Amino acid sequence: QLQLVESGGGLVQPGGSLRLSCAASTSLLDDYAIGWFRQAPGKEREGVSCISRGGTRTNYADSVKGRFTISRDNAKNTVFLQMNSLNAEDTAVYYCAAKWLVCGSSHDRPDSYDYWGQGTQVTVSS
Repeated sequence: QLQLVESGGGLVQPGGSLRLSCAASTSLLDDYAIGWFRQAPGKEREGVSCISRGGTRTNYADSVKGRFTISRDNAKNTVFLQMNSLNAEDTAVYYCAAKWLVCGSSHDRPDSYDYWGQGTQVTVSS
């Protein structure tokens, strides 16, 4: 069983930055690709980014390319999402999720992930 805990959310002004963390309960995180999703009120859960188990392959939604960077530190059992140039459309609850080994073609499909964190709120507002 893999437990994931997100942190780092909060209130930030437009143009600001936040770094989200996704911490795993065990070193089993090494065997999983990790995805970040977000869900705004009244909207479907949206895939934001994914990183392979080794960290060599990443995927990004078009809406965040060039602004968000995903990375992982397997020694610390943690995956990060650096978010820059935030705007109001980025406001959502952000979730991390784990799927076996690779991101693959289904990296942005929530139903392809096996484990989920509880989410962390990100609010972009002046």
